[in-house]
Amino acid sequence: MFLHRLLLSTARSFSTTAVTNFPKLKSHSGAKKRWRAIANGKFKRAHAGHAHLNVTKRPGRKNHLGETAYSSSTQSSVLKKLLPYRN
Repeated sequence: MFLHRLLLSTARSFSTTAVTNFPKLKSHSGAKKRWRAIANGKFKRAHAGHAHLNVTKRPGRKNHLGETAYSSSTQSSVLKKLLPYRN
């Protein structure tokens, strides 16, 4: 009889802990493809417009487009909400 109560109490506690982890948050698909988290809590991304139609772009502009872009503090706070498991 005591063993039966013990089994029921563990089953109840297990089911309630499973419910507390629900729902899982979904990551934003577009942000997931474009941004990568770095160690200091910010995010990095690549510049657009570097892959093609480069004949009309001056060399300094092409060099700037090849560099890594980092998120500002405002962008970082938004990206932490969009990518909850990448921080």
